[in-house]
Amino acid sequence: MTIAPSFRWNPQRPSPMPHHRYRPFQERVNVPAGDRSWPSARFERAPLWVPVDLRDGNQALAEPMDTPRKRRLFDLLVATGFKEIEVGYPSASRTDFDFVRHLVTDGAVPDDVTPVVFTPARRELIDRTFDAIEGLPRAVVHLYIATSPVWREVVLGRDRGEVWATVRAAAEHMARRAQEAPGVRFQFSPETFNLTEPDFVLELCDGLTELWDASPDRPVTHNLPATVEIATPNVYADQIEYLHRNLSRRESVILSVHPHNDRGTGVACAELAVLAGAQRVEGCLFGNGERTGNVDLVTLALNLYAQGVDPMVDFGNIDAVRETVEHCNRLPVHPRHPYAGDLVYTAFSGTHQDAISKGLVHHTDRARELGVPEREAPWSVPYLPIDPADVGRSYEAVIRVNSQSGKGGMAYLLRVHHGLDLPPRMRPDFSRVVQEATDASGRETTPKELYELFRETYVVEGPLEPGAYPADTAAPVDALAPAGHTVDVLELTEDGTTAAYAECRVDGVTIWGAAEGSAASVRAVLSAVNWANRVSR
Repeated sequence: MTIAPSFRWNPQRPSPMPHHRYRPFQERVNVPAGDRSWPSARFERAPLWVPVDLRDGNQALAEPMDTPRKRRLFDLLVATGFKEIEVGYPSASRTDFDFVRHLVTDGAVPDDVTPVVFTPARRELIDRTFDAIEGLPRAVVHLYIATSPVWREVVLGRDRGEVWATVRAAAEHMARRAQEAPGVRFQFSPETFNLTEPDFVLELCDGLTELWDASPDRPVTHNLPATVEIATPNVYADQIEYLHRNLSRRESVILSVHPHNDRGTGVACAELAVLAGAQRVEGCLFGNGERTGNVDLVTLALNLYAQGVDPMVDFGNIDAVRETVEHCNRLPVHPRHPYAGDLVYTAFSGTHQDAISKGLVHHTDRARELGVPEREAPWSVPYLPIDPADVGRSYEAVIRVNSQSGKGGMAYLLRVHHGLDLPPRMRPDFSRVVQEATDASGRETTPKELYELFRETYVVEGPLEPGAYPADTAAPVDALAPAGHTVDVLELTEDGTTAAYAECRVDGVTIWGAAEGSAASVRAVLSAVNWANRVSR
């Protein structure tokens, strides 16, 4: 598909940026054309999630984790429900080696969790890796080598045949070492897969599937990284589907993906790759990793959740997860981060607030109609893709008031935090008051400040006290005539608690008054009159 040139409605002009230095993906890698099945596929179950925070994420930190921080993060991953966890690169550093040994000697790995360790295709480093996992009843040893033309030519100085010879020698040595560790399975990553010729990837993967004698009971994992994103997510999906369709002994292969986020589309790449046949996804919590990071497993899992698919991991207390990850990585999670950021369930806009407020009321009513708890009722609230309570968030921060807010937001906060249910006709009046206050301050208003502003505006004391007038709701109107006031009560509302709201025409001017407590209706009318007295002075 070719994008049409600019039309008169698009006045953009060429920029001075040297875009000619960069080649489009189709000039860098051949993506086999074919009938695509992934566009019509649907998510039915979660893939196997494999967090690589302790290796790929850790190597991207300015201050790599020590053993206590790694252990805290490992325990979080286990508690969250991850069943295959990349725990380190034992041959890369003493710290990584010691952490893997710590997991072994401390008995930290549950029976249903499989650790993964990472190694380059070098004999001595493979030996170091196997030494690290000695004593583990099960593990995956992950072999990698860069395979794309630019890496072969610029970094490795090897042609295709030499790369395959290196991989084969490393794989044979791994097989020999695994004879002493029957619980070990194998994984292979052709790093820079998305820039590698598809036929070469197929040659390498099929060769290793045969060499390692993979079977359905002892499958090999072929992990296909988008090491650096080069194209739109549909291209990656096409590449994955080609391998999915053409890998030999497919029932003995776990097809895995490892997207990065250089184009900001790591999540989309992973989702489309799963639709294209991937069964396993490697990534990090909240997208930590080198450059722009690995694909974010939190977003991926909760995206499935929002579609009614069990994510197979538990993010029911997202704030606790975030706190641990921030402590271990010493990096903050952005306040706009999907699902976990401080502000992602918050509305400041008046239009949004009104829709959310009405949606929450409708949800409560719907749950009552169905005879189920609100936590069990189907979720359908505008602007909130999931119920914040499902990930441990309260509703307190859903609506916050600033100069962009409207009558629905401030009414919601007064009702939720102070039990005041303002009548609809009163809300625009108070919204104007709030708008003036927030415009003047330039900041948001807390529920406490909102309540204080409400009382200051509508609960007005003055020379007219309720004790001097009959307790009957309308009687004060006639009694006020001798005091020199002409008062018409246009609307008098009691909100079902102890508050009342009176819209009055006092000496020809329409004013709202309010009151709480005993004789609230009378006092609400008098508040309006007292306000008129104050203004007229």
